[in-house]
Amino acid sequence: MTKIKFGTDGWRAIIAKEYTTDNVARVSIAVADWLNEYNDNPSVVIGHDCRFSGEMFAETTAKVLASKGVLVKIAKGFVSTPMVSLGVVKEKASLGVVITASHNPPAYNGFKLKGDFGGPLLLADITDVENRIPECNSVDLDAISIESLITEGKIIYVDLEEMYCKHAEENFDLDAINNSDMNFAYDAMFGSGMNAVKRLLPKATLLHCDNNPGFLGIAPEPIHRNLQEFSDLLKNNNLDCGLATDGDADRIGLYDSKGNFVDSHHIILLLIHYMVKYKGMKGKVVTAFSCSVKVEQMCKHYGLEQETVQIGFKHIAGKMITEDVLLGGEESGGIATAGHIPERDGIWMGLILFEFMAKSGKSLEDLIAEVYEIVGPFAFERIDLHIDNDTKLRIIEDCKANKFTQFVKYKVQRIETTDGFKFFFDADTWLMIRPSGTEPVLRTYAEASTKEKVYDILADCKATIL
Repeated sequence: MTKIKFGTDGWRAIIAKEYTTDNVARVSIAVADWLNEYNDNPSVVIGHDCRFSGEMFAETTAKVLASKGVLVKIAKGFVSTPMVSLGVVKEKASLGVVITASHNPPAYNGFKLKGDFGGPLLLADITDVENRIPECNSVDLDAISIESLITEGKIIYVDLEEMYCKHAEENFDLDAINNSDMNFAYDAMFGSGMNAVKRLLPKATLLHCDNNPGFLGIAPEPIHRNLQEFSDLLKNNNLDCGLATDGDADRIGLYDSKGNFVDSHHIILLLIHYMVKYKGMKGKVVTAFSCSVKVEQMCKHYGLEQETVQIGFKHIAGKMITEDVLLGGEESGGIATAGHIPERDGIWMGLILFEFMAKSGKSLEDLIAEVYEIVGPFAFERIDLHIDNDTKLRIIEDCKANKFTQFVKYKVQRIETTDGFKFFFDADTWLMIRPSGTEPVLRTYAEASTKEKVYDILADCKATIL
């Protein structure tokens, strides 16, 4: 049987190839074993996103867990990952399971685990679960009836979307947003955030908010190349700001009124600026290794402690549950803030920014200008190189051996290796090389004062390493 490994954010595989009911059952057996060892009366919250056969895989998980003495609380219909995480906290459950492949291409599905604190299960526990996965599925799935388990009270349906929307209504001034003169747009990318946003922002202009498990063949990752239609919508209509979320709605993409993509580094800075200057909040800022150096500069400006951790939101969540953290964020659009759960949540971050705009009466462009007054203008870009595994391994070995001291005209001043290889050319300019944790890809990142310089650095990087 297939060896099942949890990557940066859960187990992901191609549907009907390795992602099968038998393999989902194998993981579920390990989850039940782990839950029963550490809990007297274990309970789990289960949800699935909009991907193909999500309901079937969620029910497979529910059958295995309920048959092994775990009380199952399952969502009816698709939900976002943050809805499951919030549900774990609200229902006081032992664990959350999300059937999702997040932003991966449509052929994939996946299996995420959420801790009882409402964020990604911590690494030691994930490894413990992984080590319990049996070689074969020993559960006769056809012999287990969902209806019987519901009748016996072993499976209970919960309305996670209702729970989430009420939580949002209690935490945001939605009247200020919905009654403002500003026009907001939302692209669900055919993902599981669509119904919640329709309810919370009834006046928003919507795109890709219908069910399409094939995502029109575009991976539901909220990056500019996947959001061209949304960018054009902002550009050609009287819209002030556009929010996009990925397949399971835990990542954010953002556009200004001119249809320009606003990356997560700018979003993180905007959030810190609003929460500290306008709302009087304090706390530590924890960001992943691939984030902008401007975050540290912004934190110095506001007297906040800042810490850099490895890539993977579980590393940030670990800090958020043990320390007083104002914001935790990563370059890929996963951001969490104080006052919610220690979990990435694209809709929640969008609501904070819409509230910022509505209450200040300022455009997104004006607010970014305020940020630039503090840290100076900057640009960032990431290019994923789809290369064969041998080449990828050779490049990483060359990085480890310190073979790259110059990338054409850019001379390396120092290197950081927290998670990948970050080559600094000066205090504000850097290039980073890192293999993906979930895909056959080598990621290259760069930050500089202008977009032109960023692309030049990435071109010189490619020329040097290939």
